[in-house]
Amino acid sequence: MKFNVTVEIGEDGMYMTECTDLPGCLSEGETLEEVIENISEAIVGCLKSRLKMAGQHLEIPAFQHKLDISIDILTGKTHA
Repeated sequence: MKFNVTVEIGEDGMYMTECTDLPGCLSEGETLEEVIENISEAIVGCLKSRLKMAGQHLEIPAFQHKLDISIDILTGKTHA
């Protein structure tokens, strides 16, 4: 599965990320590696939660801790 996420670096240096394919699926971390790991876990949790809320009984395939993620890093800085 592929999910698009955005990553922003806040003024405090923390990385903030959102999965744009799953509104409300957010995470943060101190490093880029940490924020990617955190959003991967958040995506899996969000999918499980939404399936449960929908009342559907579907088996979620094993992700083997690997997701393909497309990332846009936004620094908040403008370049001339």
